[in-house]
Amino acid sequence: MLARDWYYNERSRIGLDNAVASIYGAGDDADKRARAALTMLGVRRGWRVADIGCGNGVLACEAALMGAEVDAIDISPAMLALTEIYTRDRRAAVRTQPAGLLSFAYAPNSYDLIVSEFTLHHLPDFWKAVALARIFVALKPGACFYLRDIVYTVMPDGTERSVEQWADFAIGNHDFDRQSVITHMRDENSTFAWVIERMLTEVGFTLLSADTHAPLHGTYLAQKPEAA
Repeated sequence: MLARDWYYNERSRIGLDNAVASIYGAGDDADKRARAALTMLGVRRGWRVADIGCGNGVLACEAALMGAEVDAIDISPAMLALTEIYTRDRRAAVRTQPAGLLSFAYAPNSYDLIVSEFTLHHLPDFWKAVALARIFVALKPGACFYLRDIVYTVMPDGTERSVEQWADFAIGNHDFDRQSVITHMRDENSTFAWVIERMLTEVGFTLLSADTHAPLHGTYLAQKPEAA
């Protein structure tokens, strides 16, 4: 656990994503999408899975119903409370942990899969790299890390567009709420897709896939090498 007074305070970000929830709201079919993702990732009965930034617990619940041993981790007490209600209603056994990317407890080489969706952007870039290094250590050799987050996949055009024009272009060509995007750009710590990809490989991951089909959305599958 990180405890020194100069470590980044993850709890300072609690609640900020309410302003940008429309970018990645759960939706009525969240359970189906979660199960499809877990099936794609090859989740098996008996796997140890961590969902860091578990939110309302949909993915953690689905993984547990597939037979995995699941740690649902979130820095927000409100999100963990929702997770406990959601999983109890569906009779899914998960362990909850009040922690974040920089503070979740783990044993080295212990997880078969770690998932983090729309959480990494809370951290400044230096601390993103620290978080990714911790995830790398927590995974078993050969295991994977599945990351979805809000990232910038293109650069502002400098002389041709101001930052606001660049944002308006992204908003106008996709189904995003303008105020949510502006608030996110101002108050959150999203970074560029190429920065995320470099961080993943620098901490030791092999990047298996990177999908940046939308200008504010990246999906990555990274594997810890067998020899690590």
